[in-house]
Amino acid sequence: MLNNLFSNQIVLGLVQAAIAFTLALVVVLIANRRGIHIEKEVIVSLLRGIVQITAVGSVLLALLKSPNWVGIPILLGMFFAAGRTAARRAQGVNGAFNASFYGIALASGIVIGVMSWLGVIEYKIMSLVPVGSMVISAAMNSNALALNRFKAEITAHIGLIETALSLGASPEETVRPYVQAAIQASLIPRIDALRTLGIVWIPGLMTGMILAGSDPVYAAIYQFVVMGMIFATAGLSAMITMAFIQKQVFSPAEQLLIVSAQQNGNSDKKNNS
Repeated sequence: MLNNLFSNQIVLGLVQAAIAFTLALVVVLIANRRGIHIEKEVIVSLLRGIVQITAVGSVLLALLKSPNWVGIPILLGMFFAAGRTAARRAQGVNGAFNASFYGIALASGIVIGVMSWLGVIEYKIMSLVPVGSMVISAAMNSNALALNRFKAEITAHIGLIETALSLGASPEETVRPYVQAAIQASLIPRIDALRTLGIVWIPGLMTGMILAGSDPVYAAIYQFVVMGMIFATAGLSAMITMAFIQKQVFSPAEQLLIVSAQQNGNSDKKNNS
């Protein structure tokens, strides 16, 4: 129907974006009535999202015609932005950004580097940046879930942790169950995506390859390859990040470092902003 009303693609896109924005706001209003206050965070995220993706779309063609080495600084910038975004889910935890950045950069770098070296990903900016962005995004989401779950577990079990420490347990032993829970929780979306691949979810990469003229079977197999890379990056990133962050919640004297309830509330307000 909209295609018949608007002949200009830019205008059509803006109308479609407005409809999607409205649907998202309806969900926010329903959540608000149930006492879930995510209004500011969602609205800011929606506005940032449309501006960022439009800006990227405007310069993507120029970037894809650039020399291959330009892909490296682009990926490095993605590492930084992803680390910062994931760390916001662990406000009040010392070293959250460093742990998240190292986890994302190391995991993504290893997977992208190995797959490029083996020729699975062509060392061309037209392949490196789009596939790399999917891998880094997966690492970011996995890190955000792991950090958020880890912080919640530590906050909920302060008494148990301090008791174990007073009885002589090492810091690593006291938080091991919560580290394991955080890593497992971070991988649930990736495991479910693999389990339902092609049944519930038909990814856009495969569809795009088929529309571009690739053999459908090869497109499907390559999509599975990308999903495997995404799962490997997500799991490796979460484990590296947890290895770093579990040491940051203790002082050199092996005392648990935890922010006060008031500071937690302030951190949540900043996170929502």
